[in-house]
Amino acid sequence: MPQPRSKTPFEYTGGNLCLDFANTVNHWAGIERRKDLLADYARLLQWGEESGAISRKTADQLEQLASDAPGNAQSALRSAVQLRDVIYDIFAAVAGHRAIPNTALAMLNKNLQRAFEHAQISHANRHFAWEWVLPERSLEAMTWPVARAAAELLTSDDLALVRECAAEDCAWLFLDKTKNHRRRWCDMKSCGNREKARRYYQRQKAG
Repeated sequence: MPQPRSKTPFEYTGGNLCLDFANTVNHWAGIERRKDLLADYARLLQWGEESGAISRKTADQLEQLASDAPGNAQSALRSAVQLRDVIYDIFAAVAGHRAIPNTALAMLNKNLQRAFEHAQISHANRHFAWEWVLPERSLEAMTWPVARAAAELLTSDDLALVRECAAEDCAWLFLDKTKNHRRRWCDMKSCGNREKARRYYQRQKAG
């Protein structure tokens, strides 16, 4: 019987698979407090399963594959972190209305090329859909749908809705689909409330 996953360190407030993947670093904007949540390959698989990027069955098979080849799993983790950082750089630039880093875009395209070597169109019940070919046999399979999600977001109207959390040291990314498009926080219950409390304290102290 598959073992239960450990308690999750992840949050899913980005509104898009690739933005949730970019948000696997706590305190992006605060160097001293910055913490990478993808501590090892097991955490990468946990994120992949929780986010829906891969199925539980595929995660279990990749876990066994990683156990049999730990060096390859570590290499796959490094590749995933590199893709994560590239996605963050691109969409943070979009949110900040800055020039897109050419090196980051080139790296995303390389990941896309690798991903689509494992993609095909399937047909069932009069519907066509993308599917991944044998994801349980590649330790990098978790990153394939993430790269595709990034490409689809970059070429969609939703790109104009990409925002960066306004909290002082957060900088997580999200899609602002509120009616007036004035959302400022990745999550009101966490960053929003903390920032409001901090500003209230500063006003009281100054007054």
